[in-house]
Amino acid sequence: MGNLAVKLDGWSQRHFGKLISRYGYRLLTRRIGEEEIYFLNFGYEEDPPMGLVLDPADERDRYSIQLYHRTAAQVDLTGKDVLEVSCGHGGAASYITRTMHPRSYTGLDYNPAGIEFCKSKHHLPGLTFVHGDAENLPFPDGSFDAVINVEAAHLYPDYPRFLREVARVLRPGGHFLYADLRERSYLATWEAEMASGPLRELSDFSIDDGVLRGLEKNSERHIELINRITPKPLRRFGQEIAGVEGGGKYQQVKDGLLSYRIFLFVKD
Repeated sequence: MGNLAVKLDGWSQRHFGKLISRYGYRLLTRRIGEEEIYFLNFGYEEDPPMGLVLDPADERDRYSIQLYHRTAAQVDLTGKDVLEVSCGHGGAASYITRTMHPRSYTGLDYNPAGIEFCKSKHHLPGLTFVHGDAENLPFPDGSFDAVINVEAAHLYPDYPRFLREVARVLRPGGHFLYADLRERSYLATWEAEMASGPLRELSDFSIDDGVLRGLEKNSERHIELINRITPKPLRRFGQEIAGVEGGGKYQQVKDGLLSYRIFLFVKD
């Protein structure tokens, strides 16, 4: 199971990812039920540690929050209209709304159960959640000053179309704040798709070491969670998806087979 992602080519991975988005995350949300599990991403830590000041209620999600903070803080979001594509269970939407003070924050996800979860858990002024498809965003042209996407676009079947949709809903001068991972064998294609897309790249940082630290810090909690909510036959698969220390995804990042990067783009 740990080598499944390596064996799939780029097209197959993306369509497999669409199935995960449509059915896997919906099942996960249902298994979680009323538990307050707000983050589904890997995690991030620096050396020396970031030392991000968090509310006590956010502390358990520190390493997941730090990945979103590192991505979103590339620009000042104060007073901006922000869209997060693939908002998961809304943890980042809540954190960024509370700490970075956008005028509005819209979280969109393909998982309808996840959107209902978000609506039931996160109640803040200016924060809304919408069910929708990343490749067909349900918003008029020029609706947002910034679009955020973290650890999700590698699952989209038509990544260039997603980039076009991001550019369409951004206002001129708006930013795309983006973090994602790809297999090393697929990097050239990924880079070519971004270079030929409608947005201009301002920065690109490899964060493999920071993601490994985040995975290590999160592993114990993720294993406990997976063992608690996942049927026994699926626990190994759950650990692979979560990237727990020693699992396939973790080892791929450690061995340089997966590259995790943060980007900043602008719409001219």
